[in-house]
Amino acid sequence: MLEKLKQHLKEVMESTNLIGEGDIETLSQAFASISLKLDRLIELQASSYIDFVKEHSARYADEKRIAAAYGQVYSQNNEDGIIAEIFRRIGTESKTFIEVAAGDGIENTTRLLVETGWRGLWVEAGDAEADCIRHLMRTPLTTGQLTFVNEKVTLDNIEAMVRDSGYVTPDYISVDIDYNTSHIWRKLAQFRPRLFCIEYNGHFPPSMSFEVPYREDKVWTGTNRFGASLKALEEIGRENGYQLVGCDVFGVNAFFVREDLCSEALFAAPFTAENHYEPPRFGAVRARGHARHLPFGTE
Repeated sequence: MLEKLKQHLKEVMESTNLIGEGDIETLSQAFASISLKLDRLIELQASSYIDFVKEHSARYADEKRIAAAYGQVYSQNNEDGIIAEIFRRIGTESKTFIEVAAGDGIENTTRLLVETGWRGLWVEAGDAEADCIRHLMRTPLTTGQLTFVNEKVTLDNIEAMVRDSGYVTPDYISVDIDYNTSHIWRKLAQFRPRLFCIEYNGHFPPSMSFEVPYREDKVWTGTNRFGASLKALEEIGRENGYQLVGCDVFGVNAFFVREDLCSEALFAAPFTAENHYEPPRFGAVRARGHARHLPFGTE
């Protein structure tokens, strides 16, 4: 990325005869320094926001709630901390995962799991994202620690993807494909992970059950019509033996624990959308981790 930026700056400056080669190198170094400082600032902003909500709301001070758990490395909305806290309570078994819509691998909910020894499957449809994953995660891909499928997920192919990968008894599954998320989640419930992380549509009131109809060719267009409301996900979870135990404080993802592992001693009851709903706080912070651009295994 830095080399591309330097080349672009060089072309621009040469075309305008404003500065020389040495100045371009200096300016490029300045951009790199600013980028790293912004990463650090964003990381600190995320932690500070969680400190703020804990200080000013008794809701988040409740130890049974998971919304404001600390921990932010590679996830987008503090999922790293929430996932770690939930598994601290319910334990792990296979230490394997499935992430549907893994993005570019720089930022998702399971990269930290890979780096701490877990094994699993990433599925991502985007070609540019796939290229990034193949470069960034080349070591775990080569060793077989990570399996990657570059394909669009549908109700017809997701089961085969999982079975072909061999990860049929995962501890953790994440689904975030924007439009059809809830429908794919139903299909994946048969694999009975200990924990699901499911994107919800926080624009809808917590008591309203809403779900877009399944359309294989449909993608999110940036509007508030996508996925399913938290109440709809609560109902899907209950039908499939899962309890809603909380959402991230930014109002993006909901977490569902398998009912045989869930109890009022561990999590805040009742396990309903009305109790655990978090409104969209997309502008509160861009909760990105620090130095995530480094390839896996580098120092």
